[in-house]
Amino acid sequence: MWEAGLAAQATWDGINEALDANDMVGAAVIAEAMLATGVRHPTLLNIAAWHKEEQGDFAAAHALLTQALRMDPNDPLVRLSVGAVMRKQGHLDEALAVFAPLEALISDNPAFWLERGYALDAGGALDAAIADFDQAIVLDPQSPPSIAARASALARLGRSDEARVAATRALALDPRNVTALLAEARCDFDTGNFASARDILVALIARDDVHIADRVPALGLLGDAHDRLDAVDAAFSAYSDANASFQRQHVAAVDPDEPLQSAFIGWIGTAVGAVDPKRWLAAAVQPQTLRQPKRGHAFLLGYPRSGTTLVENILASAQGVEAVEERPTLGAAEAAFLDGDGGIARLAGLDAVGLAPFVRAYWDKVASYGIDPATRLFVDMDPLKGMKLPLIAKLFPDARIIVMRRDPRDVVWSCFHTNFVLSGASREFATLEGAARHYDALMGLTEQCFAAFPLAVHELRYDALISDFDATTQALCAFLDIAWSPDLRAFDKTAARRGVKTASASQVRKGLYDGRRQWQRYETQMAGVMPILMPWVERFGFR
Repeated sequence: MWEAGLAAQATWDGINEALDANDMVGAAVIAEAMLATGVRHPTLLNIAAWHKEEQGDFAAAHALLTQALRMDPNDPLVRLSVGAVMRKQGHLDEALAVFAPLEALISDNPAFWLERGYALDAGGALDAAIADFDQAIVLDPQSPPSIAARASALARLGRSDEARVAATRALALDPRNVTALLAEARCDFDTGNFASARDILVALIARDDVHIADRVPALGLLGDAHDRLDAVDAAFSAYSDANASFQRQHVAAVDPDEPLQSAFIGWIGTAVGAVDPKRWLAAAVQPQTLRQPKRGHAFLLGYPRSGTTLVENILASAQGVEAVEERPTLGAAEAAFLDGDGGIARLAGLDAVGLAPFVRAYWDKVASYGIDPATRLFVDMDPLKGMKLPLIAKLFPDARIIVMRRDPRDVVWSCFHTNFVLSGASREFATLEGAARHYDALMGLTEQCFAAFPLAVHELRYDALISDFDATTQALCAFLDIAWSPDLRAFDKTAARRGVKTASASQVRKGLYDGRRQWQRYETQMAGVMPILMPWVERFGFR
């Protein structure tokens, strides 16, 4: 027993020595060896979970942390790690909810401010993230990660001068800091020094110590730098490498046997087509009894990179309008009707009484985001909610539908070369063919639903918005029955105030951006998907 105690103490001493030397991998190896012998302790589980995170296996990390919480539900450091894993999985609201009570417990711990800052940053709340990074720096002024994170957020806000100062400071402390180097490259890119950005990124990507989570955005930005330098082949190669790295990064999180989202979209279309159209009209929900907004309710759909984030912020600039950005507002109805055979048919046959709980669940979810729909026009923006049109048509037959139209070739090209968080859609955007087939599936379902359901639909074209902003937004406001004002032109200020978490954030903050015909310089690379896209190009009237 005495020898076992000595061995255990020596093991703990080894972990502490590794941590003191900032050797997290060494500490994790020891912790994993102890866990393998059946020993359980929250600290061991937490360290082992960190190692799983670094390997991209967030599910395994979460499982280890769940064990740790069962042993000590009040351990704030374990809870901090849980929030970090949720953030890396893209569950940002859940992560912030975990962090909320920790401020009162570990506000003197710079790691708390850094991790919460990361979550705010990922959610597009860059000003709030910078405030947290600043607090982390106050507590630990010589922390390269906190200073570099601040530089990164400033760079993505377009505050290049401040970002460069912070990046330089971080690199003085740690010349190999990846986040600071990425921020420096972004500053060069945003100020037009594309060759310098390219050189920084080429050197960064050549290193074998760059984590794959950093390699993906570095390759994407390198593609952008090559693009601006008119090195089309090099840009396409960098974008392709970024997507391949993205797939490797998330290999542990994706079930290879899980059907692609485009197949799921096809299933919805088949199910809708099998229902007698008259059944959809069997019941009308009474707005006054189900907490519908007094002034109106709109869904803003289209496709990723079609301009929905732009239009959402334009509308949010109007008086009396509130909007939410890509939130899962229809979760209860999705679980009931889009999760198994027969769901669509059951939905079609429901009367107002059967629909009521799902309508209430929707508005309860909206309210949880701080929206008061009773006194405002509420805009539910999600480019992929075209998949949910059967739900929308049945639950909200009086809602107005705005559908964004942008040249399909530009949309698919943009989806291919843009860095997204992991989702069912972004999984398919990793190849041009995957993106094109996903686009084809969703456009097919959207058009099918517009033909089947008596919805009020307004088509808003990206090219028209660029060519004649005032006339196009005036027509949009007339459709929504809201007043137009010159305030709509200040959508970039609205975006900066509200925060934008989509991939369009940096563009929307810079004002009206003309992204037409970007695909044309990559016509050779896109030749293989043109047979999929051209029917939609012609149908939507693009040339």
